Amino acid sequence: MYRSRLSNKLDEIILDYVSSISDDNEIVFYDIVGSQAHSIMLYENKIITRNDVKKILSALENLKKKKFEIKSDAEDIHELIESLVIKSAGPVSGGKMHTGRSRNDQVTADIRMKIRDDINVLCQCLLDTIEALVSLAQAHQQTVMPLYTHLQQAQAGFFSHYLLAYADALFRDLDRLYVTYGRVNESPLGAGPIGGTSLPIDRKTTAKMLGFHGIVENSIDATSTRDFVAEYVSTVAILMTNLSRISEDFAIWSTSEFGFIELSDEFSSPSSVMPQKKNPDMLELTRGKTAQVIGNVTTVLSAIKGLSSGYNRDLQQIKSSIWATSKISISALIVLKLILLTLTVNKPKMKKATENGYLIALDLAEKLVQKGIPFRTAHKVIGKIVQLSIYSKKPISKITPTELRTAIKGTSINTKFLSEIIKSTTINSSLRDRISIGSSGIKEQKRMIGDRMKKSNAYREGIMKRNKEVKFAAENLSKKVKELTK
Repeated sequence: MYRSRLSNKLDEIILDYVSSISDDNEIVFYDIVGSQAHSIMLYENKIITRNDVKKILSALENLKKKKFEIKSDAEDIHELIESLVIKSAGPVSGGKMHTGRSRNDQVTADIRMKIRDDINVLCQCLLDTIEALVSLAQAHQQTVMPLYTHLQQAQAGFFSHYLLAYADALFRDLDRLYVTYGRVNESPLGAGPIGGTSLPIDRKTTAKMLGFHGIVENSIDATSTRDFVAEYVSTVAILMTNLSRISEDFAIWSTSEFGFIELSDEFSSPSSVMPQKKNPDMLELTRGKTAQVIGNVTTVLSAIKGLSSGYNRDLQQIKSSIWATSKISISALIVLKLILLTLTVNKPKMKKATENGYLIALDLAEKLVQKGIPFRTAHKVIGKIVQLSIYSKKPISKITPTELRTAIKGTSINTKFLSEIIKSTTINSSLRDRISIGSSGIKEQKRMIGDRMKKSNAYREGIMKRNKEVKFAAENLSKKVKELTK
């Protein structure tokens, strides 16, 4: 259809090479409504007639019900839709639909609308997952567990504290997407191929009809840039790395060696030959799919890094990376939420692991610090006591005064005082004494859970408002279509 300068049709192999039809199904709806808004704007600015817009809008409305085939002689969905409109409305009216725009501004508008909707869905899924984490944290404010650094036991904590850590990480992912939405939600329509048009179009009216907050003003920037794509895919990649990390923790903790948690049967799979196996396949797939999304970031950045100003066909190749990124991340969030809601937590096993270590060591050192002992001296003394405990194969509480004297030799620490703080310090007292903001202390768990619930509600209101804005614009556009097609 577009090959007016060229004499021959595309060979089948060449058409397959240049075609993006197989990747364009995701933006069919956006291309149709974008064309409707553009056509109405052309009519309102007296560039096309009432008869023209009626025929165009009727043809486009009928296409909303059509199932598009992957195989087509068209190069892309934009060409296909225009050819079908011309076939239905006739060449005189249908041929006017593309007035005052180019495929260059058209495709980026479609992509922006698609990403805009995907961000809203992702934000809702993120909030659902965050709320599942906070809800589980609320139920496990007293579930003691070891906290790890370098995969070694470090301090005692609560399972709630661990869950809130990931809730906070996902809140940052939510915030990044929430802010990205504003940069995505700007209309490039009407920018033309690169330099605009001499026709009296109204770009702002078109943008408003499609629910955009404004326009990408510079016509070169509007048609050339895909930084909003790179930002979106990169932000989702960061989100996926957080989901991958929690998946790794849960996969380790569900092993018989740890036994801290057990996944529901629906989120596990058996071995093909070993009947006792319960494999955490969903968690492993999240790790694998994270790698795929990171690969999509590389694809997008590699495609745009060396392009000259203006539209280049290279940009066609990044569309599939966008769709795949959205699909993977939305599915991963839904799966994680369901895993959290059906998770079995083995409290006794977590507590036993905590009691078997030396997780009160830092607390003992800090009690010495409170009596004026330099931290490095306290650190050295408690380190020696831990060594004594390991070598003598008995808990710290059973270390004798004689043994303690060897540990404090050369310091001003009193043996009796040291013995007393060892006897009075337990996992429970450790958690009770934590008072720093954001710590795994008992009081801090309750405060943080309440704060996260309020934060989640505030974000949900904002996302609902955005959804209503887009829906309101779509309803108004639909009313205009109906009025003009009577």
